[in-house]
Amino acid sequence: MDEPIYFDGFATTPLAPEARAAMILASSQPGNPGSPHLSGARASATLERAREDVASLVGADAQELIFTSGATESDNLAIRGVALWALQSGSSRRKIVVSAIEHKAVLEAADSLRNLGFQIIRAPVTKKGVIDIEAAERLIDADTLLVSIMLANNETGAVQPVGRIAGIARLHGALLHCDAAQAAGKIPVEVEALDVDYMSLSSHKMYGPMGVGALYVANGAPRPIPIQFGGGQERAMRPGTEPVYLLAGFGAAARLAGQRLGDDMAHGQAMAKTFKKDLLERGIDFDISTGDAETIPGSLSIYLPNRSAEDIVSSISPYASISTGSACTSGQIMPSHVLMAMGISPYNAASILRIFFGRYNSYHEIDRFLPYFVTAASQ
Repeated sequence: MDEPIYFDGFATTPLAPEARAAMILASSQPGNPGSPHLSGARASATLERAREDVASLVGADAQELIFTSGATESDNLAIRGVALWALQSGSSRRKIVVSAIEHKAVLEAADSLRNLGFQIIRAPVTKKGVIDIEAAERLIDADTLLVSIMLANNETGAVQPVGRIAGIARLHGALLHCDAAQAAGKIPVEVEALDVDYMSLSSHKMYGPMGVGALYVANGAPRPIPIQFGGGQERAMRPGTEPVYLLAGFGAAARLAGQRLGDDMAHGQAMAKTFKKDLLERGIDFDISTGDAETIPGSLSIYLPNRSAEDIVSSISPYASISTGSACTSGQIMPSHVLMAMGISPYNAASILRIFFGRYNSYHEIDRFLPYFVTAASQ
């Protein structure tokens, strides 16, 4: 049997051949970037090249980038680190505003600060899964320390109005963190245009390796207090020997993403359009959960009325990899917090599928996938 067709780019993207080649090359030249010899210098050069490539992708200065183990760690460092900075610096601000559809790494990092005296406010979103601007204006005030809003949602693909939220935050002197893990490498991202103080990035969402990410810390923004302790690596904000092999792959993936961004966006958008057209021609009744909201090109959050998304995923899993809008919690299938925040009922949430058409998917794969999907969706 052929390998299942991979349409689960929301969860992780395939490793780009260029990233794999960069990792193999780096792994053939061992060295610790902190060592005072030629091998160490070579590893350090690989590290800094990766930093420049990732920073360039988001329009940042290389020295504004801190490497981490992934967006989860970056989110925690930004949110908890800024809160600790506020406590140590004497700031009286104790309110943190996060959107209700943030990744759990943001939501739980913020919630963990309640016992330190912080008030955590979750800003609502519209039925299309986009943050409610008017509600955000009411929630952000002079007591707000930090606002955290993602650039694109990891379940629906809905692009968020980060720039507009930044404008509101600036009016009240609040700092802004953006989780751009799902967006960077898939749509244009410019930290200065978005006016963010902190931005989380993830390698494996942009065709790089798992296990590595970055946090952008703007020049002039308060430095997050470290949440781990050890050596002085990464400007003393994130201790530990940098994983040079992974970072070589991350850098190569970021460089490639920048070069291919326009082509990748057009390809993903065209494939998603073709898939929706094919479903309609085959009589499959469906809706897009985000309506006409802007989404990451190639991303689809599809609602199939009165169909079990879990059953469809299970039925076609030998042939294709897609995912649902639900998650297994304590042995029970529960609707995601994202869909609930959008006002979708648990019953309807159980009928939502997530599909992503990425760089390496082809129209031939859609043709192979359709019969299995149509059969499963018609049962």
